[in-house]
Amino acid sequence: MSDTHTLYATSPEAIQSSLAALLGDRADAITVDRGEVTLTVRSVNYFEVMQSLRDAPVARFEQLIDLCGMDYQTYGDGGREGPRFAAVVHLLSVSLNHRVRVRVFCPEDDFPVLASVTSLWASANWYEREAFDLFGIVFEGHDDLRRILTDYGFIGHPFRKDFPLSGHVEMRYDATRQRVVYEPVSIEPREITPRVIREDNYGGLH
Repeated sequence: MSDTHTLYATSPEAIQSSLAALLGDRADAITVDRGEVTLTVRSVNYFEVMQSLRDAPVARFEQLIDLCGMDYQTYGDGGREGPRFAAVVHLLSVSLNHRVRVRVFCPEDDFPVLASVTSLWASANWYEREAFDLFGIVFEGHDDLRRILTDYGFIGHPFRKDFPLSGHVEMRYDATRQRVVYEPVSIEPREITPRVIREDNYGGLH
């Protein structure tokens, strides 16, 4: 009974401390916010750190439950310095009832590349394909890195902050050629800003 209680009562601060001891200078930062532990690592250490998180007795993160891309181009109204693209991974230890969020930045903005962790967790397969499709992050070592959500003829990566809302190409069925065709998008890109009108003393404010 006491062992079970201890297992499920471990605090985020205790997880933070054990991960700091395990990873040492391979961890750039380990923070606790809103009861959640976030580990930030450099891309050069990413695969080795993830392997330690899976195999080390104090970690035992058996499951990768999510991986997504991030684009920090306009983060904080564009005032942020540093790499633009990152992958964020959520790991779960079933045996220890621990969770951790791992964030790793791609060293290059023009051609973002990270190591694949599909050899550690098979569940990373489709998640990495999604991050490649939507953000253009290349996962080195992935056996089948191709688009998963957008169409085969899609151009660009639609979750990047600089991707146009109307896209680059549009698809339609051409009855004459009896096949699907791709053409440059015909919608004129525009940005609509809602007009806000406030009457005097609106909402009782002066």
